[in-house]
Amino acid sequence: MLDLWIMRLGHRPSRDKRVTTHVALSARALGAKGILVSTKDGPLETNIRSVVERFGGDFAIETGIDWRRRLMDFEGTVVHLTMYGMHIDDAIPKIPEGPLLVVVGAEKVPAEVYQRADLNVAVGNQPHSEIAAMAIFLDRFTDGEGLRRQMEGKLRIVPNERGKTVVEISR
Repeated sequence: MLDLWIMRLGHRPSRDKRVTTHVALSARALGAKGILVSTKDGPLETNIRSVVERFGGDFAIETGIDWRRRLMDFEGTVVHLTMYGMHIDDAIPKIPEGPLLVVVGAEKVPAEVYQRADLNVAVGNQPHSEIAAMAIFLDRFTDGEGLRRQMEGKLRIVPNERGKTVVEISR
């Protein structure tokens, strides 16, 4: 697994509950090690940990972090996803191997994030969802490998053209 983390800035539990949940679930499914959320949100942590327990994987969640300190102290490459950045196709080859922190905002992102980022990356230059931007970035950055890995959990979804097949794994 890559040493790749997502940082969610500006999470507002009353307003962004489903969006931040989807950021976390997408990050997990697409190969991130975990998510750091700026605002404390116990129910979000419980929900994501429940998914990890049931469906497997090694994904961490921490909410209520001191995002400025974590951002400034991060030893690795910081990528900020924004519609004002360098096009994703031009940016990905410039990202070195090693620890990676991908920052996605919920509300107006402070200027210091743009300044600290090693790369400000745009997934298109039009307003759209941070979930979509992060998913596209992770899929391209991992060459689609995030979607191919098996996560050993209590439940496994078996792909099929029609219907839903969920298998309970006994251990």
